[in-house]
Amino acid sequence: MPGIVRFVPPPATLSAPESADRAGSRPHRVVALALEGVVLLDLAAPTHLFGHCGAPHYSFALAAVSPGPVRSSTGLEVLARDGLEALRRADTVVVAGIEPDTEPKGFAAAAAAVAAAHRGGARVMSICTGAFVLAEAGVLDGRRATTHWDSTARLAARYPRVTVDPSVLYVDEGRVLTSAGVAAGLDLCLHVIRRDHGAALAAHIARRTVVAPHRDGGQAQFLHRPMGDAIHPEGSLEATRAWALGRLEQRLDVVTLARRACMSPRSFARRFRQETGTTPAQWVLDQRTRAAQSLLETTDLPVEHVASRTGFGSATSLRTHFGRRVATTPTAYRRAFRQP
Repeated sequence: MPGIVRFVPPPATLSAPESADRAGSRPHRVVALALEGVVLLDLAAPTHLFGHCGAPHYSFALAAVSPGPVRSSTGLEVLARDGLEALRRADTVVVAGIEPDTEPKGFAAAAAAVAAAHRGGARVMSICTGAFVLAEAGVLDGRRATTHWDSTARLAARYPRVTVDPSVLYVDEGRVLTSAGVAAGLDLCLHVIRRDHGAALAAHIARRTVVAPHRDGGQAQFLHRPMGDAIHPEGSLEATRAWALGRLEQRLDVVTLARRACMSPRSFARRFRQETGTTPAQWVLDQRTRAAQSLLETTDLPVEHVASRTGFGSATSLRTHFGRRVATTPTAYRRAFRQP
């Protein structure tokens, strides 16, 4: 007989950085929705990051079509204390993945509840094939979205109004967010925490979870690594990336990086994309943006000095790239997330 995993909301005991909610504000209410055949790892990501590590910034609840045990894809059952009415009280609804090529019991009712929550102002997210529930709800119409790479063609065929991107880890469309499968759910949840509370808290929670603090949503879902890397780990460019992280204020074009790795620029760029899913230039810009976020949160340095120390060169350049990646200005970001 399969066991039942009972969800108990955790106490607010996490010792987090000072980037907490402003004094007197209530926790952001996150409700995860589990349908029959829920993918257990897809449900574990929001449960762990919002429910366990997210307190006191977030409160967390698990809902189902009706309260009671819900069979997971592994055969284990999870116990949902709330029904679909809980979505009406949510600030964020997270729909975990379901078994491929299935339409579980209560699928239509769940989609209707998600649509109502979104109309009421809730942010809605999906992990893996949970995107099918969001698509059925209509909240993905006219938007970009993603799901597990093995289900992207099926999602696009069934919901032609959705622009399905089969290659990325996650897509942020403001109040509607979708992610690829399993581990990408961790990336999406950390992205949301970073968006809500800043890079310091997201990095703190990532350290507790022992995962990378940030993987850009545009990174490829799966990477074709040369077989030689497993046999000759010295062929990895990890050392070059670590070297670059300590010199973000310096010139870090592909020629400089390739010279450090003792490779031709063309071979270096090809290997870099195979290892990271992005180009050297985009990777450097992402790292500089993250470093700028950290300085804005933790120091009183003028924006011009932040730009210089992180390799952007000028405040104008920092504002341009910051706006593209963080969708705000450095000054507004500091005002929102500056630690006391």
